[in-house]
This record gives sequence, structure tokens and C-alpha cells, in this order.
Amino acid sequence: MKWLKSLALMSAMVISVVAQASPAAIKHQFTAQTKADAKVSVLLVGANQTAQVTGWSADTQAMVSAALAAKDFTGAPQQIVEILAPVGLASERLLVAGVGDSESFNRVAAEKLGAALWSYLPETADAKHAVSVDARLLNNANLVAAIAHGMDLRDYRFDRYKSDPAKTEVRHVQWAVNQAPSVADHYADYAAIAGGVFMARDIINLPGGDGYPQAIAEMVEKAVKPLGIKVTVLNPRQVERAGMGALYGVSKGSEHKAYLLALQWQGSKDAPIALVGKGNTFDTGGYNLKTSSASILRMQTDKAGGGAVIGAVMALAGQKAPVNVVAVVPLSHNLISGSALLPGDVVTAGDGTRIEVANTDAEGRLILADGIWYARDKFKPRVIADIATLTGSKVGALGTAYSAVFTEQDDVLRSMQQAGEATAELVWQLPLGPYPGIIKSNLADIANVGSPGAQAGAVFLQHFAKDTPFIHIDMAGNAYSTSANGIHPAGGNGYGVRLLTEWVKIYADIAE
Repeated sequence: MKWLKSLALMSAMVISVVAQASPAAIKHQFTAQTKADAKVSVLLVGANQTAQVTGWSADTQAMVSAALAAKDFTGAPQQIVEILAPVGLASERLLVAGVGDSESFNRVAAEKLGAALWSYLPETADAKHAVSVDARLLNNANLVAAIAHGMDLRDYRFDRYKSDPAKTEVRHVQWAVNQAPSVADHYADYAAIAGGVFMARDIINLPGGDGYPQAIAEMVEKAVKPLGIKVTVLNPRQVERAGMGALYGVSKGSEHKAYLLALQWQGSKDAPIALVGKGNTFDTGGYNLKTSSASILRMQTDKAGGGAVIGAVMALAGQKAPVNVVAVVPLSHNLISGSALLPGDVVTAGDGTRIEVANTDAEGRLILADGIWYARDKFKPRVIADIATLTGSKVGALGTAYSAVFTEQDDVLRSMQQAGEATAELVWQLPLGPYPGIIKSNLADIANVGSPGAQAGAVFLQHFAKDTPFIHIDMAGNAYSTSANGIHPAGGNGYGVRLLTEWVKIYADIAE
């Protein structure tokens, strides 16, 4: 096997960047050389390569080569070999991690590698880990930063309900890289995304009894103000007075009535891009009660769409992105009581549409109807994207590998597909029609159900977007990870934050 060229060294300048908004306990430093006292070393090498670092002795090089050969190391993506007490090194152990073919090693692969490396970094007080990087990656600052970002995403924890949570120890990772300031700049952008993802995960993981509409609105308002985001909060009386009867109606059965939250990051003077996220903070199904204990147990995840748009605006603000973006989150609590909506009741949306509530468990589209109307009426956006855990039909059609998207605008679709590929939050288009009479009602203007189910939800929501370019994202099944996998720990995973953050920037560029 060929030896890698020695790592190019710059000055000993250290660039430190910390994801302050996150609960991840990792402090990354980017420098041109590693510290001699580092307890753990990580070397990232490419496919069909062995490993060499400047200053290694012949004995060290021979030992590492033999260890890699014994493990059939090829440098394939996420292939990691651990070498204990490496000869001639001060480190207690050496990790050699593959990056695969440099042509296919992209942002997604880098993030996955970072997540894989995370599990090898022991969580001990002041643990220090030094990372040297394959010469072919030295000049790709974005990919090096993405590896660090993958570590951060995997490091998230939600333990506020543990009576004895594990102590969080800070882990220090020092990266020996070329162009350290550029890597640090890229990492700062990723840290902003991580902050948005973590906020979305926190929102999703909050139980329904604590994460009710007012609590979510207050939590988000406090979190986003330091980022320069303009916040509007409508309380239940204001929601009702604004005529948003669809949103207000869903929460009538709960003591926690409906709120509406609007966030705006105005990084440009362009017409805004509007994101509308379903914020149903808990869903019993109402009088169309969910009868599966497994299903109802996870219904705090029904606010994942709201978490996604909140997180995306936080990420864009944290990056100081030159975009004008608005997030609108209708917040509801779908419970049963003597005042709850009944199947067959009629509610009037903000735009005057009268809706037959044929199924109280199809509440997400009711609150989104008023959220879309509010975004269109108050902000006059150039495009509206809504995202929601909306239908079981979507899961039946696509499973969880893709979200379903519905739109009639080719540029909106292409840009969303591009964003999905860049972030591995993939989307697949399903048709909006023709489905004549799909949401027809003999009692009111339209009904809130129809068949096929996913399409009925999309057609219903399109009605409220009117002539504004529109895309509906049905992310049912994608919001929660039952076990840790890749960049996601178990629990709420913040799906949609990375997708929408990327999409807003792509669409802003093509729409100019």
C-alpha cells in the first residue's frame, strides 16, 4: 500500500468555534498542527490507503500498516480501525477512519463519518482528541467542517426528565487542517444548523402535558430573540378575533387553547419565503379517537413540522443568511371534552372558507389552513412551503425513506429535490391531481378528508395558498427515531430543519 503524503502544516494558530446554542458537549478547535499532549488521535485516510503523519517513526508506520492490513482496511466510508497503545506515539490509542472515494465523499458522507467517530470518543472530563486529515481533504474546508458537524448532531441528548441524568463532560477535538480559518467559517454555519436542529428536537421531545401551545410559544420566543428574529405571538383570544376558526376549533376541547407563532429573519429586502409548520402539540384524534396505544404514545411528535420551520429560521438567522424568510406555526392541543369539536361540525377559516370537520383526527390540515392563510395575508410571500406529519397514507406510499411533496411549480420542486439530496432528507413528488371532488362537502364549502388520503390533504391545503406558488411536504413517519442511527440519537430527530435551511437558500438564488 502507498504512503500518504505528509500532512501540510501552516502556523500553530488555533481557531476555536463552539456550537453555543446546542447541548452537544464538544468543543472543536481548528489548527495546523496537533498538540503533543492529546490523549486520542484520529487520522482520516482515503480508500485503498494506509496512514502516515509527519513525525512518525519507521516503527510506528510499520505497526500501523500491519494493524490496518490485519483488519482488511480499505479506507471505505465509515470504516474505522482502533489501534491501542500505538508504538512510538504518546496517544493511548489511534483511530484510523476511512473516507472512501474522494469523488463520492460529500457533505452527507462527512456528517455520517463524524457521527460514527463520535462513539469512539470517550466522554471523560477534559477528554482531548486530535484529528489529522487526509491530504486530499486538506483543501476542502467544508467537508472537514461537516465531519465535526456530524459529531455534534450525534452528541445531542434530551435528559431533562431523568432523575439522575449522566453528567455532561466537555470533549475537546482539535483538528489539524489546512486553511483553518476557512474550516472554522464553514463550521460556524454548521453550528447554526445544529442549533436549529436541537431546538426542533427539544420541541418534538417535550411531552404533550408540558409542551402545550403557550409553553412552546414562550420557549421559542425566548430562544430566538438573541438571533435578531422578529417574533409575533397571537394568543387564543387574538386567534379567535382574527377569524381563524379552523385553528381555534381544534383546541376547543383543551384547557390549552390555540396560539399562532410567526418568526421573521429579514436578511434581504426581497419578498419573503414563507414556511408553515404544523404545531399540533398533542393529538388524541379528538372524538375520532386514536385507539392504538402505540400510535397515541408518540403524538407529541405531531408538532415536528412546527419544530422544523422554527429550527430552519433559527439556522438561517444564525448564519446571517441574505434571505427574507418567515416561519408561521399554528399551535394546537387536540383533546376531548364537552367543548371539543364534533365530527360533522363546521368551522370557518381565516379566509372565510367554511369547512366540514368530517374527521376530528384530520386536525393538522385545519390548523395549517389558517397558518397558510396568515402567511399569505400578512407577509405576501413569493412562495409558501408547508411541512407536517400529516397522513398515514404517505407512510403507506413511501415509507420513511422519503417525504412526499406536492406542487405544481417545477422550479419549486427541483429546488426542493436538490435540497433533499444535499442533506439526505429526500423528497418524492406525488400528484396533486386531477382528483375532481376529492374534498367535496354537501354541508359546507369543503371537507377536511377525502381519498386518496395524502392527496386530499395536499389539495385541501393548496386551496388556502390560492395563487401563491406552493409546495406541501408530508413528513409523516420521518420525525422520530426509535433507536440511534447515524447523525440521529433516539427520539425526535429534527427532520426538516436541514432540508428547509438548504431549500430557502437555493430557492432565494433561483427566484432572484
